[in-house]
Amino acid sequence: MRTRLTTAVAVLLLLLAGCTSSPRTGGPITLRFQSLAWQNESVAANKELVKEWNATHRDVKVEYVQGSWDSVHDQLLTSFEGGEAPDIIHDASDDLADFAYGGYLADLTGLLSARLRSGIPQRSWQAATFGNGIYGVPFLQEPRVLIANATWLRKAGVRIPTPGHPWTWAEFRRITERLSGDGRYGVAWPLKEPVSATLNLSLSEGGRLFRRGTDGKVTVRFGAADQVVPRTIHDQVDVDRSAPGSTLGSGGSDTLPGFFAGKYAMVPLGFSYRQQIVQQAPRGFDWEVLPAPAGADGLAQGVSPQTLSVAADCPHKKEAAEFIDFLLRPANMVRLALGDWMLPTCTRALAYRALHTAKYGWATGTALAEHLSPAPAQTVRGYPEWKDKVATPALQEYYSGAIGLGELRHRLERDGNLVLARYQR
Repeated sequence: MRTRLTTAVAVLLLLLAGCTSSPRTGGPITLRFQSLAWQNESVAANKELVKEWNATHRDVKVEYVQGSWDSVHDQLLTSFEGGEAPDIIHDASDDLADFAYGGYLADLTGLLSARLRSGIPQRSWQAATFGNGIYGVPFLQEPRVLIANATWLRKAGVRIPTPGHPWTWAEFRRITERLSGDGRYGVAWPLKEPVSATLNLSLSEGGRLFRRGTDGKVTVRFGAADQVVPRTIHDQVDVDRSAPGSTLGSGGSDTLPGFFAGKYAMVPLGFSYRQQIVQQAPRGFDWEVLPAPAGADGLAQGVSPQTLSVAADCPHKKEAAEFIDFLLRPANMVRLALGDWMLPTCTRALAYRALHTAKYGWATGTALAEHLSPAPAQTVRGYPEWKDKVATPALQEYYSGAIGLGELRHRLERDGNLVLARYQR
């Protein structure tokens, strides 16, 4: 009786297991691939690659599942805890830490091909490495750039920055002040989500914010290098009046109508926003892509690459890793990058001619790839709570002029370290 009961329980647990892959019982394995692609070109590229895989792999089929960036964290958490997670998971590296440490994702260290491991720079792998394991394959990355009204800048006679000779943060501030007046602004900062933009751009000045001690614990220290970028933004809004306060609570897309209408000379945006600009800009509107300002560490910038992971409960991890390897062959990675208007992480993929054309600023973006490194918060447990409860409201109040730099530092450090401490006991 006990043997029959144990067997029944084992069968029930198998049916409720986290991956919904069908077991190999003479028929093909089916792996569920949840993609967060949302732009039409990107969705099409992903679906085409799934179709190509299925056409050439009789024993392992992949089912495309559409996910959403807006709800992916909560959706994954619910699916992990309910035993219904997809087999292959598309996410971003800054969302992986809690899932990796929580045991929800498979360690891919022994599952990845030598080609894939060597083709992506080590700095990119660091974004998905937690402890001694690799819990995602970083494959797309997006630098923040300046989208500029080319006509306005030429008429003003300002020096146009290039990746080889960028503006400094001080020069950027002077130029935006020079471009402002008569109800128009040199720059508009869309900072509805101010934390990642502030931290990632601060790497150019050597800012790190999170310090890991010899005991492995992380604390927040808002030092001089961390203050350069937020002070620049604050002063453009509250001192120079070269940036409007009205856009601080806006998303990037919200600033485009004003940009097209000539209210702002420049908008700092993610590289992929170029697609929206191509689609929405008025006929004859002349725009260009400029590198973000540089600091003591040059054009260094933090990014949170998009990643592909495998669920820990997936019974067919080897096959899931093989599909990821197929999806991220250099030529395929270029297709995904072009579809998402982003940059691939793979060195060979970055060399493809399509990514070096001057059209739509592809060459400028590709030139920034070597300066990209993992965002400072990548491996910090408790970062989502710190971001939502401490850093976001504090930065929003500082940029709006409601609090000063001293209070900003006090809140980021005091309140922030209280939050992080709970995750590091």
